[in-house]
Amino acid sequence: MSDSPRTHLPVHRALARLIPFAKKDLPRLALGGVSALGASIVALLIPTALEWIVGGPLSSGATTAVVWGALAVLGLGLVEAGLVWLRRWLVLAPATAIEYNLRQTFYNRLQKLPIEFHDRWQGGQLLSRMMQDLNVIRRWLAFGLIMLVVNLLTVIIGSVLLFQWHWLLGTIFVVSGVPLWISGLKFERTYGRLTRMSQDQQGDLATSVEQSVHGIRVLKAFGRGPHALKNFRAQAETLRGTEMHKAGAIARVDFVLVLMPELAFAVCLALGIWLTADGQIDVAQLFAFFAMATILRWPIESIGFLFSFLLDARTSTDRVFEVFDTVDTITDPASPVEIENPRGALAFTGVHFRYQDARDHERDLLDGVDLSLEPGETMALVGLTGSGKTTLTTLPTRLYDVTEGSVTLDGVDVRDMRLVDVRTHIANAFEDATLFSASVRENVLLGRDDLDVVSVEADLVMREALDVAQAAFVDDLPDGVDTMIGEEGMSLSGGQRQRLALARAVAARPRVLVMDDPLSALDVNTEEKVQVGLGRVLEGTTTLIVAHRPSTVALADRVALLENGRIVEVGAHSALMARSAR
Repeated sequence: MSDSPRTHLPVHRALARLIPFAKKDLPRLALGGVSALGASIVALLIPTALEWIVGGPLSSGATTAVVWGALAVLGLGLVEAGLVWLRRWLVLAPATAIEYNLRQTFYNRLQKLPIEFHDRWQGGQLLSRMMQDLNVIRRWLAFGLIMLVVNLLTVIIGSVLLFQWHWLLGTIFVVSGVPLWISGLKFERTYGRLTRMSQDQQGDLATSVEQSVHGIRVLKAFGRGPHALKNFRAQAETLRGTEMHKAGAIARVDFVLVLMPELAFAVCLALGIWLTADGQIDVAQLFAFFAMATILRWPIESIGFLFSFLLDARTSTDRVFEVFDTVDTITDPASPVEIENPRGALAFTGVHFRYQDARDHERDLLDGVDLSLEPGETMALVGLTGSGKTTLTTLPTRLYDVTEGSVTLDGVDVRDMRLVDVRTHIANAFEDATLFSASVRENVLLGRDDLDVVSVEADLVMREALDVAQAAFVDDLPDGVDTMIGEEGMSLSGGQRQRLALARAVAARPRVLVMDDPLSALDVNTEEKVQVGLGRVLEGTTTLIVAHRPSTVALADRVALLENGRIVEVGAHSALMARSAR
């Protein structure tokens, strides 16, 4: 589970954070609430009509009047049903619109938050927030919020109306509600903790499923399926236990919510019979009192369910806003600098970097890197495993920001430029070639939002990039470049995935291309053809490439050696081989 902050706002303040997303839809939600309240008020009028029927036409035997009274009750029932339908019609569209806005904002937020955020958060936790928690919020807005308010008002109004028949009966019914409020306060403390625990555990479980699906080849290859199932079963059992505790909490409050009205009914029935015998009320009034009390039973019994729904929605809101509240440390400057025609001079000056989970006594992973690349130059970066080469390649495009020092493009600090400009002028090609569940065409042209992917120009750019990356294999796929590749490109070989990822970087036509050993899965002959193609198509493009193969290093103009967080040697490959023991 993530080390996300926990919010402890009161329920009303936590849920009030949804108002900006619901502002334009609040009028229609309010109308839905008014419609629901109208339906409840109409239902509360029925006992009065029944009192008139029982006390008048029915007792006197006026059949015609009884029929008209029955039609009046039927009419009230139809009006109530119509208002219930109207409530559903009014709230459906705005509730789904609010969910849509929240989901769009959530996804956009995930795209903007820095890589260090995604390093810290599990994918399953984010997925459960985007799907499950937002769904809970929508259902609460469309049903839970409205019915909780309406049912509380119905209970209050109905309880007041009970006094019109006899003050003692009304008092007994109202006093029976005191234990309900006491149980509700205890329920909030217990259930609030359990629902947060449950939703976090569901996120952890989703993460386990996600990891198992992504790592299914490894699990099968090592025969670790039973082990994965054992771990999954343990997590699922923990979640089951939490859900059982939740169910127990709901059952306890429901017990009180059902028991107290039943006790009130019994006491009121005994007293009602005595009051009728004593002549203080008549049969019609007693009948109407119990008809009203019966109507109030569902609103009273629903309070427990609706209150638990309220706490679920509060927890879901907290979980969603934990993501919204995360500070985005990599943002556009207030006054961005624009480079109209970048030359491609890339420089690292006194660069320090340490990851957020580094211990205080540990030195910076990058501990004062100084390195300059001239426009159009190809620089190979070499070093031992763990020396920080990959980390260094993430700094020019601000996937991470330097801890100290600066990375500049044509003398301009990349932090002084808009992110979209930085990532247009500088492109990355990673060793771990991540592809998306889309067509080959869409994957290759991912970095060219200035082109229509089905245009002639886009086709030319794509073909040239595929040619450079030696990715002619795409024409042998079932639908050529329009073939849909599987999740993360797992339907392709490692070398095919790398070549498509490289084609994507080439198609972006950057001024600076930063590559983290993107040719590791290629044979030497293919690698040489790719290098020749890169030199032809990206002539004038500055290239920084992390390399492990001597063949790749030999093709670079210069080589930089990274050791102990610093650049200790820079020069031509042949010169370094002659003078550097490292």
